[in-house]
Amino acid sequence: MGRGKIVIQRIDNTTSRQVTFSKRRNGLLKKAKELAILCDAQVGLIIFSSTGKLYEFASNSMRSTIDRYNKIKEENNNLMNPMSEVKFWQREVSSLRQQLHCLQENHRKLLGEELSGLSTKDLTNLENQIEMSLKGVRKQKEQILTDEIRELNRKGNLIHQENVELYKKVSEQGCGSEPNGGVQATHTIRNGYDLHAPINLQLSQPQTQKNGTSTSVMQLGLQLHYTED
Repeated sequence: MGRGKIVIQRIDNTTSRQVTFSKRRNGLLKKAKELAILCDAQVGLIIFSSTGKLYEFASNSMRSTIDRYNKIKEENNNLMNPMSEVKFWQREVSSLRQQLHCLQENHRKLLGEELSGLSTKDLTNLENQIEMSLKGVRKQKEQILTDEIRELNRKGNLIHQENVELYKKVSEQGCGSEPNGGVQATHTIRNGYDLHAPINLQLSQPQTQKNGTSTSVMQLGLQLHYTED
């Protein structure tokens, strides 16, 4: 047999009412906790017994839950009134203008402008922020240059292979014309460059000049000299 239907009305017996209150209270608190955990919801539960005793549960904190409730309730009430809606958007515009002003002020400080009102600690923090930004910029620049040099090395090696093939062909043609009294071709590489040496480009380190400034110098060169006697 199933449970009989319980009439929802006030229990007159004090003992039965207290027992029912304890059971239902514990079950309600358990359900509220499960709802907060399973559904990632912000739950706040407040219970006052008939004797005035307080029982509560809050997934975060009861104060933050109540403040959020009051804020949402106020916004909903304001949206129903056209004049209140206008005031709401005016506050939003004022807040956005203030944020824009702060961003512009920080941008001017990063450019080295309007620094007269800053303390030593503020200037140190600003300097550290700029140094971190410069490290990121330099790292990205070095990565781009490294990729470009890698691509140049790849293209240079392809050109080197083509030059070797051309040298072999020209040498074979010169050797074939020599028995018939033809022109003998002599191919030399000037300035000490070896034709069969692979090409390798590297990113050079910054060189310090006499005036103390640091400059990055990268010299790339590929020379091929052909001499025909």
